[in-house]
Amino acid sequence: MIVIEAKVMKDIEQSAVDSGIQLEQLMEKAGTKVAELAAKIIAEKKIRKVCVICGSGNNGGDGFVIARMLSVMCSVNVILASGEPKTSLARMNFELIPQSAEILYYQSRLYECIGIIKESEMIIDAMYGIGFRDGLSPDAADLISFCNENKSAVKIAVDIPSGAICDTGAVPNGCFEADYTLSFTALKPAHVLYPSADFCGEVVVEDVGIPFRMLQHAPSVMKTTDQYIAENPLPVGKDSDHKGSKGTLLSFCGSFGMAGAAMLSGEAALRSGLGLLKIAIPESVYPIAAARLSEPVFIPLRQNENGIVNGEEYEKIFKGMSEADASLIGCGLGMNDIISDIVVKLIENASKPVVLDADGINAVSGNIDVLKRSAAPIIITPHPGEMARLMGTDARTVQGGRYHVAKSFAEEYGVTVVLKGANTIIATPQGRVYVNRTGNDGMATGGSGDMLAGMMASFLAQGMDTEAAAVNAVYYHGIAGDRCAEKYNKRSMLPSDMIAELKHIF
Repeated sequence: MIVIEAKVMKDIEQSAVDSGIQLEQLMEKAGTKVAELAAKIIAEKKIRKVCVICGSGNNGGDGFVIARMLSVMCSVNVILASGEPKTSLARMNFELIPQSAEILYYQSRLYECIGIIKESEMIIDAMYGIGFRDGLSPDAADLISFCNENKSAVKIAVDIPSGAICDTGAVPNGCFEADYTLSFTALKPAHVLYPSADFCGEVVVEDVGIPFRMLQHAPSVMKTTDQYIAENPLPVGKDSDHKGSKGTLLSFCGSFGMAGAAMLSGEAALRSGLGLLKIAIPESVYPIAAARLSEPVFIPLRQNENGIVNGEEYEKIFKGMSEADASLIGCGLGMNDIISDIVVKLIENASKPVVLDADGINAVSGNIDVLKRSAAPIIITPHPGEMARLMGTDARTVQGGRYHVAKSFAEEYGVTVVLKGANTIIATPQGRVYVNRTGNDGMATGGSGDMLAGMMASFLAQGMDTEAAAVNAVYYHGIAGDRCAEKYNKRSMLPSDMIAELKHIF
């Protein structure tokens, strides 16, 4: 599925009109699709009172179509949030609303409108569409606040929740809290970027009559990982495969007190189809690691009197990297000057694909240009705080512009960026960007990122390029989380549970 910005979407709609499709047909189909969803919920929940809140533009016109259709099955009130409709198409559908549906002007019948909102069992938001650019007016903010206070009502947003800015996902001063958002034709950035995505609820994309050929070559902001997976399924192994042909991975991970990170990433790599795993790990951690995992080959590393990997062990680690098909650096590695020097030298001299995770990312944050100098294809997997350290900014700035941050960094430094978090963003050096919609908040626990890094590195070692490895790992990592949430629950699921699910998923 593609994600399209507001201007491009409007250009597509205009192209459809230019090709002979009437705009009123698009509005009728859009309203019908929302009404169908609403009707299904009304029947299931035996809802009797519906409130449709309409703006003065074409989004309000969609609302008038919805009100007309739902009025035959329940009591419908239409609240005009901004007065009379201002477009001819919206006016036409406004005049078609049957007399059985009561129409109220918010400004002149304020208290009556508030009462209706409080009593409604379903509230449909058709105030503002994808053209909304600024913050809500005080009256509109109050109206939306009254809607949100009705916690028992089912809430549906038409195309985009009012208060969200389509192209950035910003929510300047309040937003309609939808249970369902029905998007027309394609996803919009606000459906997948935060904070607006928090207000969308379940997002459903519906065809309203725009020919598919008009979308095929439209410039998209992002594609979803599930579309990539559908177009590029995992390769099937050959009967003649052996451990050498299924890839060798060198993992430089773990430290005293952080052995679990090396184990989780290693087990995830093995469960993702890897042929051979070699783990370069501090000698103090080796007994713990060997007791947990029997499949890897371990490369114990000497430590100094402070328990830190000896800098002279660089040659041993680099030899392991050179003999492997890909490397994973950073999970639970710890941070100090010696580790930082080792990691920078490894990246500077690497020639085969590398996943740089956690402390591996932190290790290069003070020498970030090493990413440009390296000849190796590199994936970095930062969470917002790590991304902020790389950029010399703060996590809030990163979160406020996740798409642009990931895309610009990937292009500038020539690496594939996996910016973790809800709806993880994947950006390639070539400017392609993907957004992931699998996964859930139960995955927000220590070790989840180690699992993801291990899967990604495993796919690299098996021969995938950085784009394919990143997208597949993020997508299937999320699927594992969703399976665990269904089987157990979000509160108590663990990364080890998710790793166990991989054998069923694959």
